[in-house]
Amino acid sequence: MRSRPTLEWAPSPEVLALEPGATDVRPITEALTAGGVVVLSGAGISTESGIPDYRGETGSLRTHTPMTYGDFAGSEAARQRYWARSHLGWRTIARAEPNNGHRAVAALQARGCLSGIITQNVDGLHQAAGARDVIELHGNLDRVICLRCGTTSAREVLDRRLREANTAFAAEATRINPDGDVELPEDVVRTFSVVPCTNCGGVLKPDVVFFGENVPKPRVERCYRLVDEANAVLVLGSSLTVMSGFRFVRYAAKSGTPVLIINQGLTRGDPYAAYRVHRPLGEALTEVLRNTTGPSHA
Repeated sequence: MRSRPTLEWAPSPEVLALEPGATDVRPITEALTAGGVVVLSGAGISTESGIPDYRGETGSLRTHTPMTYGDFAGSEAARQRYWARSHLGWRTIARAEPNNGHRAVAALQARGCLSGIITQNVDGLHQAAGARDVIELHGNLDRVICLRCGTTSAREVLDRRLREANTAFAAEATRINPDGDVELPEDVVRTFSVVPCTNCGGVLKPDVVFFGENVPKPRVERCYRLVDEANAVLVLGSSLTVMSGFRFVRYAAKSGTPVLIINQGLTRGDPYAAYRVHRPLGEALTEVLRNTTGPSHA
């Protein structure tokens, strides 16, 4: 890791005295105006686009167990179940539109307030809102990878192939999950046909990091570099329960980089936060954007 830079912004004593879970976003705008802020976003920023989170008040982990890498790679029945459910769920993800939170992040980046964006989401909504150079920590549902030959392809191409292979497949999406699948009865799942890689005949998997799978090391190292060079880390809509994102918050705090959090509900990173806001993301970030001039005008 690189040596720590001299920070251009640090929380004032007034900020440090405020209660956790405050609603005042002025300390957030103060940090963003100074610039050099790395955003780390989670599922909570996409709930206003109709995509649920895992661990919020209505989080899907209360009733839904996500697919694990071990199950997917080791079981043909598990792959059939995943692709049948994801075939319907992906269409909902693909139709989702960026919300005010995504648009605010893109606008803050355009103003020069951000030095990087890391997202734990696989929905591509930051990019759809205009954000650039987003590090997709857990990949993107828009891509598919072959587990045998490593060939990647567009999800739209697979979607057409699955439609052609399942012309008689009759099912309707009910509740969508953050990993892009829906709830389906087993008798419906068993009627679904899975297609192989067109290059080698191998197993196709969405190019996302499943539970139990490691984030690629170069991607992790790139995130650490961003945190090393940041003036602050701003967490948006993540409970930070999963280590893949939490490690950057813990690393930032231990390195002396202020951690700021906007989230509805408690997070694993709260003990490391210099300041925490408890508000809906779209509302809070719209206010932040309205009051942030950007470092070039500070």
